[in-house]
Amino acid sequence: MSGLLVTAIEGIPEISRHDNLAQMIGDALAKSPERLQDGDILVVTSKIVSKAEGRQVPATDREAAITAETVRLVASRPYPGGITRIVENRQGLVLAAAGVDNSNTPEGTVLLLPIDPDASARRLCTDLRRHFGVTIGVILSDTLGRPWREGQTDAAIGAAGLRVLEDYRGTHDPHGNLLLASAAAVADEIAGAADLVKGKSKGCPVALVRGLAHLVLEDLDSVTGSARSLIRPAAQDMFRLGSDEAYSNGYEDGLHAVSRLESETLRLPD
Repeated sequence: MSGLLVTAIEGIPEISRHDNLAQMIGDALAKSPERLQDGDILVVTSKIVSKAEGRQVPATDREAAITAETVRLVASRPYPGGITRIVENRQGLVLAAAGVDNSNTPEGTVLLLPIDPDASARRLCTDLRRHFGVTIGVILSDTLGRPWREGQTDAAIGAAGLRVLEDYRGTHDPHGNLLLASAAAVADEIAGAADLVKGKSKGCPVALVRGLAHLVLEDLDSVTGSARSLIRPAAQDMFRLGSDEAYSNGYEDGLHAVSRLESETLRLPD
């Protein structure tokens, strides 16, 4: 008999800069009925990691912070009072406002994403494994919008100690069909499931997921355990260009075409 347990871990206080996050999460786990077992996966909201790492800035610096975190502008749209920017940020994620967020943070401040979410997940996983003497995985989650779909869902932006992609390519389905493209983003699926119990305003930033021990890895440095590996390489991304980029490229191509036409016209005989 197989099953999946997803439960919010209560008792984690408000996190501040330089707090020992592993110790605080460990204390809450020690008091929980579930405790922590081999093969468990912890899903940790990235916001508390950002707070512990001091990634808070004044809200008045929000626009400057978005610009500083932006690698590439994908699309933008004005709204009353400002402009929504969809960008690729320093972590390689494409999302609104580079992940700079003012939810679940003290008034007058905004939170930036961890500088290296995978490294943050590895540190947390290492400390918790050492403290409890068990082999677990850790996912850092954040809320992302999705092209072509309404609403948002949580996804893995950092991971350690688990396989983030379940690759079925080369296997056969129950009807004997060869699977050529099926690869499940299990880290994102786990992050989404955890968000159902953590919620957005319940004050429960950590969830325990039990029943997926086959995904947990001994090696914390495995490439297959990196959330960064879920980001599709640019050369393979059929939808890489956003509206702003497509317009800019089309405009430049048009100018070059006009320039070539004018040059050829000038060379025509009288």
